[in-house]
Amino acid sequence: MTEEKNIPTAESEEVKEAPATEEAPETPAPEAENKKEKKNKKTRELEAKIGDLEAALADKEDKYLRVCAEYDNFRRRSQKERESVYSDAYSDAINALLPVLDNLGRAVGCEDPKALADGLALILKSFDEGLTKLGIEEIKAVGETFDPERHYAVLHVEDENYGENEVVEVLQKGYIRGDKVIRYAVVKVAN
Repeated sequence: MTEEKNIPTAESEEVKEAPATEEAPETPAPEAENKKEKKNKKTRELEAKIGDLEAALADKEDKYLRVCAEYDNFRRRSQKERESVYSDAYSDAINALLPVLDNLGRAVGCEDPKALADGLALILKSFDEGLTKLGIEEIKAVGETFDPERHYAVLHVEDENYGENEVVEVLQKGYIRGDKVIRYAVVKVAN
């Protein structure tokens, strides 16, 4: 008799597979796990820091835009004020001199020489008052020491009756407002 060997077939019996050596799922070593956790923590910290920096940058950009807008408004407002100041000063100057113009108009119609002379004296007084309202004063010259910052010398005379560099005659009055010379006094200087 022949011996039959039992060979398993796919239909008859299940083929037993040889037990495969299954690799156990790698469990991270505690050191690797700590490194990964530290890396994740560091990433979260950096992301939080980036978020804070982005918020700070947005805040700074907002402040910058507001400052630019404020400056632009300030510049426009300042220009309007400058134009307004100039216009107001110009109007004030004209208003101070208009009474003189009115009085000159009245003087033209005057036929009496005495009344005309008196009227012109009043007009001159009115004009001086207008200049005073504007803060303009006459530069004192006769008897003063020559000052090149206020006087303009056109003549020089040698005279023992006067001191050194003394103004002896005013050829054209000068005017000053505060420290600013509007017109130099044209003078004759002695010695």
